[in-house]
Amino acid sequence: MRAVVTRVRSASVSIDGAVVGEIGAGLLVLLGVHQEDTEKEAVKIADKICGLRIFEDENDKMNVNPADAGAEILIISQFTLFADCRSRRPGFSRAARPETAIPLYELTVAECRRRGFKVETGVFAACMQVASVNDGPVTILLDTKEL
Repeated sequence: MRAVVTRVRSASVSIDGAVVGEIGAGLLVLLGVHQEDTEKEAVKIADKICGLRIFEDENDKMNVNPADAGAEILIISQFTLFADCRSRRPGFSRAARPETAIPLYELTVAECRRRGFKVETGVFAACMQVASVNDGPVTILLDTKEL
Protein backbone atom coordinates (compact mmCIF):
# COMPACT_ATOMS: atom_id res chain seq x y z
CA MET A 1 0.00 0.00 0.00
CA ARG A 2 1.03 3.55 -0.53
CA ALA A 3 -0.10 6.66 1.27
CA VAL A 4 0.49 10.35 0.85
CA VAL A 5 0.02 11.79 4.33
CA THR A 6 -0.36 15.55 4.64
CA ARG A 7 -0.65 17.46 7.89
CA VAL A 8 -3.60 19.81 7.51
CA ARG A 9 -5.42 22.53 9.39
CA SER A 10 -8.59 21.30 7.71
CA ALA A 11 -9.64 19.08 4.81
CA SER A 12 -12.81 17.98 3.09
CA VAL A 13 -14.01 15.80 0.26
CA SER A 14 -17.04 16.58 -1.88
CA ILE A 15 -19.02 14.75 -4.52
CA ASP A 16 -21.23 16.75 -6.89
CA GLY A 17 -20.86 19.79 -4.66
CA ALA A 18 -21.93 18.02 -1.45
CA VAL A 19 -19.40 17.53 1.35
CA VAL A 20 -19.23 13.82 2.26
CA GLY A 21 -16.24 13.96 4.63
CA GLU A 22 -14.63 16.79 6.58
CA ILE A 23 -12.03 17.17 9.33
CA GLY A 24 -10.40 19.91 11.32
CA ALA A 25 -6.70 19.75 12.20
CA GLY A 26 -5.15 16.42 11.45
CA LEU A 27 -4.09 14.24 8.54
CA LEU A 28 -5.29 14.03 4.96
CA VAL A 29 -4.37 10.57 3.66
CA LEU A 30 -4.48 9.56 0.00
CA LEU A 31 -4.37 5.76 0.08
CA GLY A 32 -3.50 3.43 -2.77
CA VAL A 33 -3.83 -0.36 -2.72
CA HIS A 34 -1.49 -2.56 -4.79
CA GLN A 35 -2.80 -5.70 -6.45
CA GLU A 36 -0.63 -7.88 -4.18
CA ASP A 37 -1.55 -6.18 -0.90
CA THR A 38 -3.14 -8.12 1.95
CA GLU A 39 -4.63 -7.37 5.36
CA LYS A 40 -1.07 -7.32 6.70
CA GLU A 41 -0.27 -4.20 4.67
CA ALA A 42 -3.52 -2.50 5.71
CA VAL A 43 -2.73 -2.98 9.40
CA LYS A 44 0.88 -1.92 8.87
CA ILE A 45 0.02 1.32 7.08
CA ALA A 46 -2.72 2.21 9.57
CA ASP A 47 -0.26 1.70 12.41
CA LYS A 48 2.30 3.95 10.72
CA ILE A 49 -0.25 6.68 9.91
CA CYS A 50 -1.55 6.70 13.48
CA GLY A 51 1.93 6.78 14.97
CA LEU A 52 3.70 9.35 12.79
CA ARG A 53 5.22 12.00 15.01
CA ILE A 54 4.75 14.90 12.60
CA PHE A 55 3.03 17.41 14.87
CA GLU A 56 5.10 20.04 16.63
CA ASP A 57 5.87 20.04 20.32
CA GLU A 58 6.43 23.09 22.52
CA ASN A 59 9.93 23.47 21.01
CA ASP A 60 8.61 23.49 17.42
CA LYS A 61 10.06 20.02 16.78
CA MET A 62 8.04 17.36 14.97
CA ASN A 63 7.75 15.07 17.97
CA VAL A 64 4.03 14.65 18.65
CA ASN A 65 1.93 11.79 17.33
CA PRO A 66 -1.61 12.29 15.94
CA ALA A 67 -3.35 11.00 19.08
CA ASP A 68 -1.51 13.40 21.37
CA ALA A 69 -2.14 16.23 18.88
CA GLY A 70 -5.88 15.53 18.89
CA ALA A 71 -5.74 14.93 15.14
CA GLU A 72 -8.61 13.82 12.95
CA ILE A 73 -8.02 11.78 9.79
CA LEU A 74 -9.54 12.00 6.32
CA ILE A 75 -8.73 8.95 4.17
CA ILE A 76 -9.37 9.07 0.42
CA SER A 77 -8.92 6.08 -1.89
CA GLN A 78 -6.37 6.90 -4.60
CA PHE A 79 -5.60 4.13 -7.11
CA THR A 80 -3.43 6.52 -9.13
CA LEU A 81 -0.68 6.17 -6.52
CA PHE A 82 0.26 2.99 -8.37
CA ALA A 83 0.44 4.61 -11.79
CA ASP A 84 3.05 3.30 -14.21
CA CYS A 85 4.37 6.44 -15.86
CA ARG A 86 7.00 4.98 -18.16
CA SER A 87 4.94 6.21 -21.09
CA ARG A 88 3.15 9.53 -21.33
CA ARG A 89 -0.18 7.89 -20.62
CA PRO A 90 -0.16 6.37 -17.13
CA GLY A 91 -1.17 2.76 -16.72
CA PHE A 92 -2.87 1.45 -13.62
CA SER A 93 -2.51 -2.31 -13.87
CA ARG A 94 -0.58 -2.48 -10.57
CA ALA A 95 -3.46 -0.96 -8.61
CA ALA A 96 -5.77 -3.46 -6.94
CA ARG A 97 -9.14 -4.19 -8.50
CA PRO A 98 -12.13 -3.00 -6.44
CA GLU A 99 -12.89 -6.49 -5.05
CA THR A 100 -9.44 -6.43 -3.41
CA ALA A 101 -9.00 -2.71 -2.82
CA ILE A 102 -12.30 -1.91 -1.12
CA PRO A 103 -11.94 -4.38 1.80
CA LEU A 104 -8.31 -3.30 2.38
CA TYR A 105 -9.23 0.39 2.22
CA GLU A 106 -12.08 -0.24 4.67
CA LEU A 107 -9.77 -2.24 6.96
CA THR A 108 -7.29 0.65 7.03
CA VAL A 109 -10.11 3.04 7.99
CA ALA A 110 -11.35 0.61 10.66
CA GLU A 111 -7.85 0.18 12.10
CA CYS A 112 -7.45 3.96 12.46
CA ARG A 113 -10.87 4.18 14.13
CA ARG A 114 -9.99 1.26 16.43
CA ARG A 115 -7.04 3.34 17.63
CA GLY A 116 -9.48 6.05 18.73
CA PHE A 117 -9.38 8.47 15.82
CA LYS A 118 -12.26 10.30 14.23
CA VAL A 119 -11.90 9.15 10.62
CA GLU A 120 -13.81 10.59 7.68
CA THR A 121 -13.75 9.14 4.17
CA GLY A 122 -14.70 9.79 0.62
CA VAL A 123 -16.60 7.32 -1.54
CA PHE A 124 -14.57 4.59 -3.18
CA ALA A 125 -14.31 5.02 -7.00
CA ALA A 126 -16.35 8.24 -7.00
CA CYS A 127 -15.22 11.40 -8.76
CA MET A 128 -14.27 13.49 -5.73
CA GLN A 129 -13.03 17.00 -5.10
CA VAL A 130 -10.59 17.18 -2.20
CA ALA A 131 -9.82 20.48 -0.48
CA SER A 132 -7.20 21.04 2.18
CA VAL A 133 -5.39 23.73 4.06
CA ASN A 134 -1.94 22.21 4.38
CA ASP A 135 -0.06 22.85 7.60
CA GLY A 136 3.66 23.42 7.31
CA PRO A 137 3.44 22.10 4.67
CA VAL A 138 4.30 18.63 5.90
CA THR A 139 3.77 15.77 3.45
CA ILE A 140 5.08 12.24 4.00
CA LEU A 141 5.14 9.37 1.50
CA LEU A 142 4.59 5.88 2.90
CA ASP A 143 4.99 2.56 1.10
CA THR A 144 4.50 -0.69 2.98
CA LYS A 145 7.30 -2.28 0.95
CA GLU A 146 9.68 0.16 2.66
CA LEU A 147 8.24 0.08 6.21
